[in-house]
Formats: sequence, C-alpha cells, structure tokens
Amino acid sequence: MGDPAVVVGVDIGTTSTKAVAYDTGGRQLATHSIGYPLEEPHPGYAEQDPVRIYDAVVGSIRAVVEELREPIAGLSFSTAMHSLIGLDAGGTPLTPSVTWADSRASAQAERLRAVPAGLALHRRTGTPVHPMAPLPKLVWFAEQQPKLHERVAHWVGIKEYVLLRLAETLVIDHSVASATGLMDIYRLAWDAEALGIAGITEEQLPQLVPTTHVLPGLTAEAAVATGLPAGTPIVVGAGDGPLANLGLGAVHPGEVACSIGTSGAMRVMVERPGVDPLGGVFCYALTEQRWVVGGAINNGGIVLQWANEALAPELGEHAEEELLDLAARAPVGSGGLIMLPYLLSERAPHWSALPRGAYVGLTHGHGRPHLVRAALEGVCQQLALVLASVRAAGNEVREIRASGGFARSPLWRQILADALGMPVRFPAGHEGSSFGAALLGMQALGLIDSIEVAADLVRIEETVHPDPTSAATYAALLPLFSELYDALVPTFASLRRLAPSLPPEPPPTAPPQ
Repeated sequence: MGDPAVVVGVDIGTTSTKAVAYDTGGRQLATHSIGYPLEEPHPGYAEQDPVRIYDAVVGSIRAVVEELREPIAGLSFSTAMHSLIGLDAGGTPLTPSVTWADSRASAQAERLRAVPAGLALHRRTGTPVHPMAPLPKLVWFAEQQPKLHERVAHWVGIKEYVLLRLAETLVIDHSVASATGLMDIYRLAWDAEALGIAGITEEQLPQLVPTTHVLPGLTAEAAVATGLPAGTPIVVGAGDGPLANLGLGAVHPGEVACSIGTSGAMRVMVERPGVDPLGGVFCYALTEQRWVVGGAINNGGIVLQWANEALAPELGEHAEEELLDLAARAPVGSGGLIMLPYLLSERAPHWSALPRGAYVGLTHGHGRPHLVRAALEGVCQQLALVLASVRAAGNEVREIRASGGFARSPLWRQILADALGMPVRFPAGHEGSSFGAALLGMQALGLIDSIEVAADLVRIEETVHPDPTSAATYAALLPLFSELYDALVPTFASLRRLAPSLPPEPPPTAPPQ
C-alpha cells in the first residue's frame, strides 16, 4: 500500500464553502457545502463574518470526512480573491471580511487610477486599481477609520485567516497575493510603493509562499474540529479564478476558461506574467510557471434574474426557462437593441465603479423578447470585450472552455459562441475551483506528476460552434457596444453626482385590502 491518494479540495466562496474529496483519477468521492450571508449594512458595503466562514470550512470538511471510507492525504484550498480582514496581534479579527463585492473604496480607487502611478501599479502588481482590490480598501481604512487602521497588527484575506486557525501559520500564496495590488508579480515580493500608498509595512502582511507550499499540518484543536488526524498536511493552494482554469483542464498556454455564474470571467493560461498596455486585464498567479490573464465581469446570471423580476414578474421566481424561451423569439442582435448590462457596475475591461445599465436603440417595435435577449447578448458582448483585451495583452487564444449555471441553456451557449466568434467547449460537470485545488494539492504532495494531468481528466461533453451569420452580426455590433461605454461615462458621472438629491425608490405598493 502506498500513500493514500485522496485529497480534499476546499473552496471558500462568496456565498458558501464547499469541500470535495477527489482521488488521483479525478473521481469525486464526497462533497458538502455550508452557506453564509453576504452582509450589506450600508450602500456599497459587502462584508462577512470571518469566524462564521471558518466554522463553515471546518464543518464542510468534517461532513466529507464522515462520509469517506478512504484516508485523506491532505487538504488544499481555493478562495474567493480580494478579501481583506484586519487582525490584532493575537489573530482575532478587528474588522469583518471585506469582500471583492464591496465598493466603499470607489473614491480612493478612482483617485489612484487618475494619476500615472495607478496604471504603473496595475502593470507591476497585476491587479487593476478598482474598489474590489485590497489596496484601495486599505487606503479607505487609513482615511475613514485611522484609529482602527493603526490598531491592526496584520492585514490578511479570508483564506489566510482560516489557515492561521487551522495550522497556526500566517502565510499568503503568490496567487492570492497577486490579487491584492500589493505584490510585484515579476519579483514575487511585496511592492514598496504600494505598501506606502496603503500606509502599511511588510511586517503587517503574511509571509509570501508558493501555491504548492505545504504547511506543518492541522493543530490538535483543528483536528478535533475537522475529524482529521492532527498533523494532516495542508497545501496552501491558490485563488479561485486560476484554480477554475485548472479545474476545467485549461492548463496550457492559449487555453481560455470562461465562466458565467452570478457574475462572469474570462481567463487564459500563460507561462509568464504580463498586463496589456491599456490595463484592461488582470494577471494572477497559479504556479511560478503558470499565470492567468483575463478579466471578471460583475453581471452574468444576475442579469437574467433582474429580467425575471423587472420584465416578467408574473412568471414567478426561478422562471429561467420561460425567459429563455421569450428571448429565443427575438432575432440575433435583438432588432438593433443594445443593452449595457452594468446593473452591478462593472469590472473588466474598464475597471470603473461608475457605469450603470442602459438600453440603447429602443423603438416601438421592440417587445419583451427583444429586451430579454438583448440582456443575454449584452453579457456575452461584455465577455467579447474581455477576450479582445486578453488578445491585446499579446496572448494567443486557441481554445475556449466554459462552465457555470448559464451552460444549462442551449440558447445562451449559442449566443456565447456567436459573440466570441469561436467554438466553445463545455466540460462534463466538475466543481471547477475545488477540483483545481485538489489537483494542485496532489502535485504538492507528490501524488501526481504534474497539474497538467487536468487536461486528460476533464471530459468535454459538448462543443458549440458559432453560426457564421450570427457571429458576423455580433462582430458588427461589438464596436458600437464598446463605444457606448465611453459615450455614456459623463452621464454615469452626472447620475452619481445627482443620486443623493434624487428621491429614494418608492416603497412597494400595498396590495388592495
């Protein structure tokens, strides 16, 4: 008997933590997830209780351990990127976990973006200067809560906090660090200028380690909480975006992973770090030989949910199929109707918190089918802009693999292939980031030769080819879609300036007695 060949990939997500056990053949043996809320106590805030997330992590691991008969070789972690928590010297949180969705630092980010140092920081750190990132959040804390800022002994993300409690070691992997705006991606070291802007020192940050770094193991207390033996190896792991590429088998240069869940993303695997001259993409680490270049969009499936609530409330909740049937009645291009789907502002490729959603081109001839279809097309056109930025960064795009809730819809699959103008391959259901974390853990623990086995372990279920006529229509509309953003920026700015003086949204009308 050799070493046990089961690794649990633990994915600390925005709304839940999922633990999934895999063997070295890529088979899923057990899974469990525990959810938690995203609190929004004030407009623009999006934060969580780190202790509650730690409890979800150990609870989900324990449930998997109880279900498994096989011994576990180790744990390996994935995490939502960009979170920020202030700890005291004893490791107790002084702040909530401020998530990627938090936009309180919009003014700080815009101020920094407006000066040449902003784009230089983006190119050097790989992270866009955007309110999602820890760098502008740290500036916000320094300016808005200076006494708290001074009391913080260590600034960490949610995975670093969890690992500190599991193994009593304060480390951050190169992948998560590359999404902070604080690490020089070419030197794999903290960036002195970024730290100066943030008003912190290197000693306040965790120690930088590779994503394959193996911690000493579970403490006795953590072993009791998880049901695992004390000393069980822990692989630090990486960010969920790069690990999603790995989990989809998009591990070679030129292979793009596209996902549309509530939000969306487009990432290509590359061998060396780099950002395009205009700063349209991010660059995050997976390993020292593998990086992902791409962009995330705020508005994916949430746009369909909005269409349900705003355009077809009588269909009830979860009316996706009926909405998609409606959209299918409208022609490709929605009869010249364009929707900018910026309902939750936007990230790539403009990286600004300013934009709002907009319909442009409305005529008397447009009905609900056009409005719904234009919303789906807007999401896919936004991803096409991200893909153009990926190419502008000098990256070859040879293959696209896609996953996420949208993939259940044949119509949405086809619109995506047509908008991107390339075949899109859909792998059979893998858990993306948790599978990527498990594979990275297996390599770190010497259970597999290389993470490149992912390409062989992921089975393609369907390939959707673009329709040439539809693809030509979307290609003709894309420049208009792109120009609209620039044309409306002054309007977006004016709307934000006016917002405090406008009457609030009216309360829902009371039903008749």
